[in-house]
Amino acid sequence: MRKGKPARKLGRTAAHRRATLNNLSTQLILHKRIETTEAKAKETRKVIEKMITKARKGTVHAQRDIFKDIRDKKAIRILFEEVVAKVGARNGGYTRVIKLAPRLGDAAKMAIIEFVDYSEAISPAASQKSSKQDRAKRVQGSKKNVDAVAESAE
Repeated sequence: MRKGKPARKLGRTAAHRRATLNNLSTQLILHKRIETTEAKAKETRKVIEKMITKARKGTVHAQRDIFKDIRDKKAIRILFEEVVAKVGARNGGYTRVIKLAPRLGDAAKMAIIEFVDYSEAISPAASQKSSKQDRAKRVQGSKKNVDAVAESAE
């Protein structure tokens, strides 16, 4: 009887696939949210969730074990100090994959992978709203300055 395939191959050799997933995991730890293809996001989710579960132990052995895959000391420190502190009480499900529109060049399925508990801190809607308010203040301020300059010229 034919069994299902255990993982996506992503069109790469085993070593290249492992390196790709480790790099995506490192970038996810550093940036808390990354945009990639849907298949890579789903495979990265498997890798990063196992790493976070190991990191929750907080032992030196866990650090060394994770350092085999993530060769960035800054990312390891962030994982053990910030990420584990945020998701320490959660039993799995540390990340979410949000599907996006297809990529323009090749119509590949795109997705965002992010940490669940960091979504409020990096939501783009909040930053856009504040930038619109800042722009409105600048525009109003410039109109006042133009009026003041016009009056002084008279």
